[in-house]
Amino acid sequence: MSQLFIILQYLLPQHGLSRIAGWLAEGSLLKNFLIKSFARHYQVNLQEAEIEDPEQFENFNAFFTRALKPGARPLAGDENAIVCPADGAISEIGRIEEGRILQAKGRYYTVAELLADSAMASYFAEGDFATVYLSPRDYHRVHMPLAGELIKTIYVPGKLFSVNRVTADSVPGLFARNERLVCLFETEAGKMAVVLVGAMIVAGIETVWEGHVCPRKDKQIQAQDYSNREQHISLDCGAEMGRFKLGSTAIVLFQSGAAALNSELKANSPVRMGQLLATRFTN
Repeated sequence: MSQLFIILQYLLPQHGLSRIAGWLAEGSLLKNFLIKSFARHYQVNLQEAEIEDPEQFENFNAFFTRALKPGARPLAGDENAIVCPADGAISEIGRIEEGRILQAKGRYYTVAELLADSAMASYFAEGDFATVYLSPRDYHRVHMPLAGELIKTIYVPGKLFSVNRVTADSVPGLFARNERLVCLFETEAGKMAVVLVGAMIVAGIETVWEGHVCPRKDKQIQAQDYSNREQHISLDCGAEMGRFKLGSTAIVLFQSGAAALNSELKANSPVRMGQLLATRFTN
């Protein structure tokens, strides 16, 4: 069955299906039925959301990108804490070895392929990474692992494979093939990249500083330099930076010697936004 699922992903019109899903999710037609059915099927906990009544959401996307009540995701308390950017599960976590990131057992992809920028990739040689998979039931806003100033973003067009465990185990270079937005920050722990990876049926990716980022009609790599702008974009640890319209993946990269990853986190470990992901080294 899993092999059939992979084959269908190669054959189906990934972008077409995702855009149709996006159109439906933005509409109000049948939205109460869709939200209630989805919440029941995936056992979504609406009691922690600011809006608990499914009928009060404007549309399905408003439900899916719902805000949580204040205090629902407390941040790890240590001043040197680097926090998990999203709810979900660890897909993989560990060292970047010879510029390669572990996707799944026996499968790797390179930092340069992921970031689509060899100069940026050089920052993270022999660094550390954490890949967080957001399932359909999860809270779908992505937050800052630690405070930082935005330097650059790169929109990279690509495929829209599913990013669940079955697909990660089977599709070579999955995260470096899918549509994604690379965000580079300057932090007290050096350079940090947060990569928002799209997936099949994901209706779009948004950031707090730019709004809707993708999908885009122009399927070209597009870089934006924020370092020389008069108004700098600085975000505190735990501040929202972006959101997914349906489930996907966030990948965080750190420079070598910047932080010690939380040794309790392994592949498939469940995580919540705000819990300890790593500890920043201090001089």
